[in-house]
Amino acid sequence: MDPLVIDVKGMHYSPLNKMIREAVASGVKEIVLNNVLGQRFIGNGVRGDAKITINGVPGGDLGMFMSGPECEVFGNAEHAPGNTMDYGSLIIHGSAGDAVAHSMRGGKVFVKGSIGYRGGIHMKEYEGKRPILAIGGTSHAFLGEYMAGGLILVLGIGQEPTIQDRGIGSGIHGGEIVIRGDVDEKLLGVGAKKVEFTEEDLKRLTPVIIDFCERFDIDPSQFLDTNYSRIIPASSRPFAGKYTWE
Repeated sequence: MDPLVIDVKGMHYSPLNKMIREAVASGVKEIVLNNVLGQRFIGNGVRGDAKITINGVPGGDLGMFMSGPECEVFGNAEHAPGNTMDYGSLIIHGSAGDAVAHSMRGGKVFVKGSIGYRGGIHMKEYEGKRPILAIGGTSHAFLGEYMAGGLILVLGIGQEPTIQDRGIGSGIHGGEIVIRGDVDEKLLGVGAKKVEFTEEDLKRLTPVIIDFCERFDIDPSQFLDTNYSRIIPASSRPFAGKYTWE
């Protein structure tokens, strides 16, 4: 079956997303969207194994509640791609805005460039699914805020140090944040602690690193060592002492 090609120039997002859902429901396996510029909610709630190629810059909440498809973006993405995504993948060849992977509960979001503030906020593991947010560049403040599960990986390509903004893992109570190089402990948020990144951790994360690099034609060998900082919860209730009834 030939791909469904849609020129979305000037199109409102509501009829566009209805068209995408109907196409996937009818069995279309490949959709190509050209001239995308700010259309929101692309892939919202779509279920199945379709591939959606996006040429341009999609608007906010790309892949929200999506379960299964792959969206590949040849451009940047706005805020909250992967919001509450259940399963599937977002492959972004540029950078992305704030709240990337907000409340994500399965699948993977790969961003070749950098992301904004509060990346991975409220990420969680859900019914055996373990979400992954991998970032090629860097992130701004409050990465992994209130994180309850999953993995955030930051490679810091072209960045020294990898992250300079504060609040990493603020309120984290599940999951892990793995950042290339050493992370100054003063950048950690309340409830987060830095621990050694071991050979066993490297073995566990190697498939993720290779998968990410292959998606963007990057040599993975430069990242296959233990030069990472691993950030995990200091406790399962980081703010327990902040309430008057405790």
